Amino acid sequence: MPSGVEPAEIAAALAPYEHLRVKPGVAPRGPRLCLDDVSAIPFLSGVPGVELYQHRARVRAQDGDLFAAVTPTVDGYEAYCRDKLGFGRTTFVHAEGGDAPLAVSRACSSGAAFDTLVKVAKDAGALTIFPYMGNEDTWALAAKLHDAAGVDVRVIAPPPVATWVANDKAALSAVVRETLGDAFLVETVAGTEVERLAAALVDIASRHDRVGLKRTRCASAMGNRVYESSVVRAMTGAQQIDLVRGFLAETECVDGEEILAVAWWATDCSPSTQLTIPAEGAPVVDGVYEQILAGDTRVFVGSRPSGLGAAIDGALAKASVAVAERFQAMGYVGRCSFDFLVDAPDGDFSIAFTECNGRWGGTSTPMHMVDRLVGRPRPEYRAQDVVHPKLVGADFNAIVEAIGEDLFDAETKRGRFVLYNVGPLAGSGKLDVIALGDSAAHADELMLERLPKLLGI
Repeated sequence: MPSGVEPAEIAAALAPYEHLRVKPGVAPRGPRLCLDDVSAIPFLSGVPGVELYQHRARVRAQDGDLFAAVTPTVDGYEAYCRDKLGFGRTTFVHAEGGDAPLAVSRACSSGAAFDTLVKVAKDAGALTIFPYMGNEDTWALAAKLHDAAGVDVRVIAPPPVATWVANDKAALSAVVRETLGDAFLVETVAGTEVERLAAALVDIASRHDRVGLKRTRCASAMGNRVYESSVVRAMTGAQQIDLVRGFLAETECVDGEEILAVAWWATDCSPSTQLTIPAEGAPVVDGVYEQILAGDTRVFVGSRPSGLGAAIDGALAKASVAVAERFQAMGYVGRCSFDFLVDAPDGDFSIAFTECNGRWGGTSTPMHMVDRLVGRPRPEYRAQDVVHPKLVGADFNAIVEAIGEDLFDAETKRGRFVLYNVGPLAGSGKLDVIALGDSAAHADELMLERLPKLLGI
């Protein structure tokens, strides 16, 4: 458990969800409701088309399942998932979100969407919710469906207490420190007061070339800012305080929120491990990946299977399982991933945790798709955002036509490109693509050269 958290406290926090949790040795029953509710993640305003990301839930749905969203579907995408990818026939539940377009679980808890889900649960005799993350609204939806339908409803996700230990960078640091020691962390100081954070930033800047400020629960590096240590050290005390205040305002922090001042390692190597944590038994490492990052703040844009070698992959996997076992003791079940930094200046290497994604995400989603489409051993592939001004207003069916025979077909196993997260295409010129290659270099070539030619970008 994190520092200061007793097992009795964890047990008390889990108790309200006991009748909804996945049980060891008992397979969840009934159709699955897949939904991607990102409303509990702060400061997503900088992600173009984020309100349409909820349609990623479709790629987890299987034949007979349901998936829900507040925003409408994209013309042609359901037929593509069903016929081209072989992902089965599913039912789309269009919930009324009102003024909260990200809050899918809350929207499913009332109106016609809720009535539909109650009927499905009653007719099937059970229902399983398979969410993006185990936030409070998702568990509240499960409880409400259980009570209204009078049938067994289970959630394949960690309950809120475990969800927020995993997704909070400060809480993760506490677990890593107690499990593996400070050697597995970058130098970090947590605080809520501007003056303390400014002093910590200056102190860390005396030992490192770059430093950063982080919000603890943001995704995709949206809550990160990086500064040159020489610049920070040259500021007056008042300017250093203003720097922190500017960060708090720019990233929309709330009063009293814990912020991290951190050392920013001089490395571009930031792999992630993808795990499944079962209700019982050892956590399973499903893969080690290299993240494709952009800009000084290292914003995530994609991933590819690791080419870092067995020694580094093994060290990352071993450390991940150790922390995942601690999460499991808190009731954590389901998808989980850890992001790392690797420093290997002279052949030797050191690794440090930077954050945990206690949810589905930009690496686990394409990994899951590749496993469904191709199986093991996985091919070399590259998955990433494709964004271009010429794609703004593009029609998905026109994209399909432009890629033509290069589009992967699940029946013939021919083709190179798989499309998903296509909701932001028309408004933001953005979609996600998997390029399946014969080698890592071939996957890069397909993504960076072949695909732009096909799309005319």
